[in-house]
Amino acid sequence: MMSLRTILLLAIPSLSSAFAPQLPNTQQHLSSSSSTALPAEIQFVRGLTEKVIPSIKLTRARDGSSGTATFQFSNPNVFDASTSSSGEITGMFLVDDEGEMSTTDVNARFLNGKPQSIESVLILRSPQEWDRFMRFMERYGEENGLGFTKAG
Repeated sequence: MMSLRTILLLAIPSLSSAFAPQLPNTQQHLSSSSSTALPAEIQFVRGLTEKVIPSIKLTRARDGSSGTATFQFSNPNVFDASTSSSGEITGMFLVDDEGEMSTTDVNARFLNGKPQSIESVLILRSPQEWDRFMRFMERYGEENGLGFTKAG
């Protein structure tokens, strides 16, 4: 399975994209969001919103049948002492007004015994899952000042 994933990722580098922080002028756009919709949130512990904005890299098969979203969180608040009583990390949950997407492919990186970052991979197995993910990311990006950069 690992070799299949590697081949897939090597076969589509021109289709990789990323979400990255936008310049400060996104504040105006954020205030126009509807207050009736649930906010788009990322959680590692159910009910505890991750406040650190991740770097996200996307890959997609040329035929659009599948893809991956790789999230990198530097010093996420789920590691803070104040949140340790909230529970254990059981996965990564993308929650919005449409529902929830989740993955258990969550890996912490440590330096000198202290947690430094989290990398999580969400596998998108169909065009419908890809579209659903992109709708989530559009909401999450608007609320958190992220913008989409398509690879050329």
